[in-house]
Amino acid sequence: MSLLTLIKPVVSLARGGRLLGALALLWLAAPAPARAQTWMVSTTAHVTLGVLDKYGQLGAYTATFVVRSERTGKEYQLVKSIEKGQNGADVLFPSEATTSDYFKASTGEAPPAAPGRYTWECRVNGKKAVGGHFALPEVGNDVTVIEKDKP
Repeated sequence: MSLLTLIKPVVSLARGGRLLGALALLWLAAPAPARAQTWMVSTTAHVTLGVLDKYGQLGAYTATFVVRSERTGKEYQLVKSIEKGQNGADVLFPSEATTSDYFKASTGEAPPAAPGRYTWECRVNGKKAVGGHFALPEVGNDVTVIEKDKP
């Protein structure tokens, strides 16, 4: 029996359309039956950059990670305070602006996860300690729809 078959007799009894309106709202608010599994997906490429005072000779220090996009020339920095006994830190590039430590341009914007080549360096107490290069890959997503079995 369809919903319309159930509503017709009730609509004929309704005065002023109030009952019809209420029933229509209830019908619209009811969740639609799921016909297939639905997935949401995201993929983001990240690189871990790190620095470590191997023998702990410095004690506490400040590490400034600088990443430069070869395509745009834009630089992004992240300043990390290393506590005595901690010796080093690893950071993710790019990082979300919602995290407490994130890479940012001089304008304050967080870097996009744009594919391409990048160079990086880490300055410890203002002097270049380490550096290198990396490439962020292009990423994509595929979604498979799984139909429910019919009874």
